[in-house]
Amino acid sequence: MEYDLLIVGGGAAGMSCALVVGSGLEKEFAKDKKVGIVMHQKTSDLQTALFNNVLGLQPGTKGMDVLKAGPKQLEDLYPKVEQLKGEKLQHISKNENGVYELKTNKNSYLAKKVVIAIGYSDNFRIGGIDEYVIPHKKAKASKNRVQLINEDHLVVPNLYVAGSLAGWRSQFSIACGSGAAVATDILTDWNGGEHTKVHDKLS
Repeated sequence: MEYDLLIVGGGAAGMSCALVVGSGLEKEFAKDKKVGIVMHQKTSDLQTALFNNVLGLQPGTKGMDVLKAGPKQLEDLYPKVEQLKGEKLQHISKNENGVYELKTNKNSYLAKKVVIAIGYSDNFRIGGIDEYVIPHKKAKASKNRVQLINEDHLVVPNLYVAGSLAGWRSQFSIACGSGAAVATDILTDWNGGEHTKVHDKLS
């Protein structure tokens, strides 16, 4: 199965990216794009998070509740974004046509663009992109966190990284913003380079 975009990670950065991209799929330049998200969440820092300092979230909101509500929000609002559940990315490479090949623990996929939005744990285990893994620049050295080398979220052409794995601090609002930033970069690319963002407005 081939996607125009495959997002990997069902935490704050990945779901935020999927929501913003999903909101743009009705636009003429994106209406035929096939988008999916690998919803692996087991290692997300949201599992144990409690939010009191996030604009727009009720104080006391639990991260685990956000993990449950996010996929439903995505499905209800933007069902064109296919959710691939119960899978974990194991290896990524690029074929002779310049298309990325992704192998999970269950399936194989092709994607023209990929966003890696998983955590920054020291047990990073995605084969094929080891050369881009470096110590995290904004985390305690004792934690052995990692990030991918990138320039404004872009690792190499059509391969993006978002959230803490992009070198940002592990903060919910930062991760969401990082995922949204990547989404608007992708929409901009699909829109022929015209700077693009998607806003919902009151009528």
